[in-house]
Parts: sequence; structure tokens; C-alpha cells
Amino acid sequence: MLRYWTAGESHGKAMVAIIDGFPAGVEIDLTVIDEQLRRRQGGYGRGGRQRIETDRVEILSGVWRHTTLGSPIALQVVNRDFKLERMEDLDRPRPGHGDLSGAIKFLGPIRAVLERASARETTMRVAAGALVRQLLAAFGIQAIGYVVELGGVSIPPRPGSLEDHLRLREQSIVYSLDPSRDEQIKDLIDQTRKQGDTLGGVIEVRVEGLPFGLGTHAQWDRKLDGRIAQAVMAVQAIKGVEIGLGFEAARRPGSQVHDPIQYDASKKELPSLGYLRPTNHAGGLEAGMTNGQPLIVRAAKKPISTLAKPLDSINLNTKQSEAAAYERSDVCAVSAASVIVENVVAFEIATALIDKFGGDSLREMQARWEVFFQMARER
Repeated sequence: MLRYWTAGESHGKAMVAIIDGFPAGVEIDLTVIDEQLRRRQGGYGRGGRQRIETDRVEILSGVWRHTTLGSPIALQVVNRDFKLERMEDLDRPRPGHGDLSGAIKFLGPIRAVLERASARETTMRVAAGALVRQLLAAFGIQAIGYVVELGGVSIPPRPGSLEDHLRLREQSIVYSLDPSRDEQIKDLIDQTRKQGDTLGGVIEVRVEGLPFGLGTHAQWDRKLDGRIAQAVMAVQAIKGVEIGLGFEAARRPGSQVHDPIQYDASKKELPSLGYLRPTNHAGGLEAGMTNGQPLIVRAAKKPISTLAKPLDSINLNTKQSEAAAYERSDVCAVSAASVIVENVVAFEIATALIDKFGGDSLREMQARWEVFFQMARER
């Protein structure tokens, strides 16, 4: 079973992840992980912290001569902005954060909660996702995340291949698939910054090259759609998750929701085994299992809770009304969130891949992959 844990505080010495259950024999390129970390720090609307940190991953265990051993892998990203012991506590909880709930839950300081609840923790979720994507690449599985709405402005993706989409996203300062809208979005973010406010948005992740049968219908907690939804919903500030049509499916009759099934024998060598769908309203998942079509996941990110013009709060010591405390923050981190969601989805896909094809070594998984497809084509 592939799984991971993270540790570390926002202004502590380092952020750490331990990945367990990763197969042996996968060659790891640190630059692939560092590139995802770089993208996480980018996107228009980020704050001053990103000018301090230059995230680079270090592998502490589980790899020998750039190849995984099958033992737990420890990853570390050092915080250049390490100053936790010098930082004061907050006495005015910030609406939208876990300040008040956490301080009461643990009967302790707000600082103890906000340092761990911070989105800085997602550094290691991105690192873990970028690591396992190198396993997915060995099976031709690729993921891409991009922004489809920001501050209420829709930025629908343009039609095109995965390569086209990757090129367009690299050209966009907000990681959308329509760079021509960048100036409009930049102006909106700049105006919002001047107002002391923040912006949210909607992210879409697309995964291509998936075989039939990742996940299962047999138990509720092993359904892949449920596992993906949990992983995405657990990202800081995500307030909604959709797969395929999502909530729109509830507004249509069944004839406009379900995807007809077709077959083209000339495409039977592809992961889809020749089965085609003229639409993909299901988003690549039916009954908790992949159906050979691209996976489509969307996530709604709320505006950042820390405002330069704070909302009303109370002083926990005096119980008197005061403006909420302010900690250095971003105006808009929707672009960064697209990188985070892309990588947590990739981790869940890798988990399901190992569940399906075994996980001791890459060679064993590849052999089982070939046997499965041979049997599936005969079926």
C-alpha cells in the first residue's frame, strides 16, 4: 500500500515527507521534483514568502544511485525563513483560518495551530506527488493541472493535445490554458491587492493514459473517486470537489449525462482497449473504477483567509472586539493550488496503480501490466 506522511511547521527548520510502499527499481530525477516545487511557488498574486524561499528537495533515504530501493523514502525541503522560536503568538484569531478552533481544541497558542495548518505544508505533498509521477511515467500516465476560473472570471480550457496544453500553461502567468486572458486576470489581482482583499478560483486536473480498473467498486473506502475527493478536499482552502460533470449532472436528464459506449478495433492496443466514448461526462470514473477515459477532477478554492484589511475578530485575552491579526500572505494562490491538486491527484492514481499491479518492484509491475492487457484484449 502506497502512503505518505508530512511533518514540519511553516517557519520551522524544514518540511519533511515519508513515502512508504513505493516500488523498487524506479529511477528518480530530482529536477522533476524541483520543477514542481518551483511551479508551486509561482503564479501571479503570490506574496513575499516566495521571494525568500527557493525550494529544493533532498532525498534522505530509500534511494541508491538515483534508484528506489523499495524501502521508505524520506524527502526534505529546508525552510530558509526559519524563525519559529522568535515568533510571537497571535491573540486575535483570523476568520477563515483554524486559529480559533485549533486554539480551543488543543487548549494552547494560536501559533501552534497556524504553523502546521499553513499551506506551506503542501510543499511536501507536491514533492511526494512529483516523486510518484516518475512511476506513472513508466506506464505512460500523465497529469496536468490548470486554472479554469479565477475571481469569478471563467477561463475555459482550449481544445488540444496534452502537449498543447502543457505549452499553453507554461505561457500563462496564472497557469490557465488561455494566456490571452492573462492581462485581464492580472489587472483583477492588482485591483484586489489595492483593496486589501483576496481571490479564489477553480482548478481542473486531467490525467491521461489510464487503464481500465484502477480503484474498485467492492468497498466504499477503496473507491477511487472517493479517495481522490478526500485527497483534494484535504488541500488547504479547497471547499468543493467535482469529477466529470459534477454538480451539473444533477441538473440534466440521464440521456444528457451518461456516456455512450463505442468500439474501434484499430485502437485496441491503446490503454482504452478500443472502447470509445463520444463524451466524458463521467470524468473517467464509473462505480469507483477508471473506465479507460481521461480522468477529470475540479476543485474550488476559496479566497485566502488572511486579509490586508482584516475582518472583525475578538481579542482572546480581553474578549473585546478587534480587527483580526495579519500574517504575511498572498492575494491569490489559485495558480499554486493547481500544482498542489495536480500532484495529490497523481499520488492517488499511483496508489491505485500499485494496488492493481503490485508494488515490490517496477519490473514486476510492468510484467503484470502486460499480462493484464493481454488478458483484457482477449476478453
